[in-house]
Amino acid sequence: MTEVISVRFRGGCKNYYFDPRGAQVKMGDQVIVETAQGPEFATCTEGNHEVDESAIVKPLCAVLRMATDNDRRTVEQNKKKESEAFDICERKIADHGLEMKLVNVSASFDGNKIIFYFTADGRVDFRELVRDLAGVFRARIELRQIGVRDEAKMIGGLGICGRPFCCSQFLDGFLPVSIKMAKTQNLSLNPAKISGTCGRLMCCLKYEQNAYEDAAKRMPKVESFVQTPDGPGNVKSVDLLRETMKVSLDSAPEPLKTYHGCEVCILRNGKGSREGIEIPERPARYVEENAEEEFLTPVITATPFYVAPELEDAPVREKMGMEGEGNKARRHHRGGRRRSGAKPAGEGQPAAPKQENRGGEEKKGKTARPASPKPQQQKAPQPAQQAAKVPAAEGEEAKRRRPRHRGGRRRGRKGPGEGGASAPKSE
Repeated sequence: MTEVISVRFRGGCKNYYFDPRGAQVKMGDQVIVETAQGPEFATCTEGNHEVDESAIVKPLCAVLRMATDNDRRTVEQNKKKESEAFDICERKIADHGLEMKLVNVSASFDGNKIIFYFTADGRVDFRELVRDLAGVFRARIELRQIGVRDEAKMIGGLGICGRPFCCSQFLDGFLPVSIKMAKTQNLSLNPAKISGTCGRLMCCLKYEQNAYEDAAKRMPKVESFVQTPDGPGNVKSVDLLRETMKVSLDSAPEPLKTYHGCEVCILRNGKGSREGIEIPERPARYVEENAEEEFLTPVITATPFYVAPELEDAPVREKMGMEGEGNKARRHHRGGRRRSGAKPAGEGQPAAPKQENRGGEEKKGKTARPASPKPQQQKAPQPAQQAAKVPAAEGEEAKRRRPRHRGGRRRGRKGPGEGGASAPKSE
């Protein structure tokens, strides 16, 4: 591991490693570094850190010193010198009648060298131009021919996406881009739509190419023979991003139906004949799970339910009948009143109307007898001492809440001959 710092030169996007030589440099500090072309002014992008020796291009140049105010004034003077050199060079090019386009001018930090960048369609004989420029600036003159991509990187601008050029913002090198990438991503092959300002294919086509290639391995090609949940058919179009396809079914060619990649079974990938292809059973239809709807959808019951008083404090899920075991205790009789919900006559409810004889008139000499209760299982009478334990002044509400026996009368209710009222005598 070697301790280095990362710096970036003016107008560049690539980081270079330099040896700090024990100096502590922070991000944003301006330094003077030694290069093959002489001392240069640079800005630190990452302070002291260690990198593997395999990532270093030897020999590793060193940092000369931290930049001073005089160094910053020198940089400003060089910028003015570059602007003047650009205008002079354009006039010289027009005087010599050379077919070249001047792009940028760069002067070294010490002012001993000036580099002119230009573009041209072919080779250009600029020897006479170099002599004229050397006589004007009294420095070493160098002319470099660059491509249209380098031109866009130096000049900068806005792309069709509305953002600054990637090459002038963060790309430290140009990526190889081909027309095959546009076909894989189902883009329009119109050059005006897939080309950048430089006139070449956009660099951003490379960004998502790996994702499209991975999706293409899982999806069938166009005109493939597939089996769908609705029957066999041919694939007419494929959407790699959504991983869906439009299929023309044999039973209903129109309209096209859309299926997910996991819903179909590929019987033949690509064009070809169907002879000898065995059609398997239809696959199950794919349904996307939506966890949000599962929790937000309310539980609605079509039939009313009854909640016994002893279950009023139970959880809501038990009231809704969602526990299974509690359903049996909450059912009520079909032929009679509810076990613990109905009140007897005289306890807050109106008495039942008297029933008349079916003949329309009551029998003479006899009074109407009350309706006889249902036959109940006879039990041995309880001793009087046990009946005396029930307080006489107990309220009707407490009596109503007492549990009852399913097959007989209430536990605390007095039977005949135990202080209770006897049945009415018939006349």
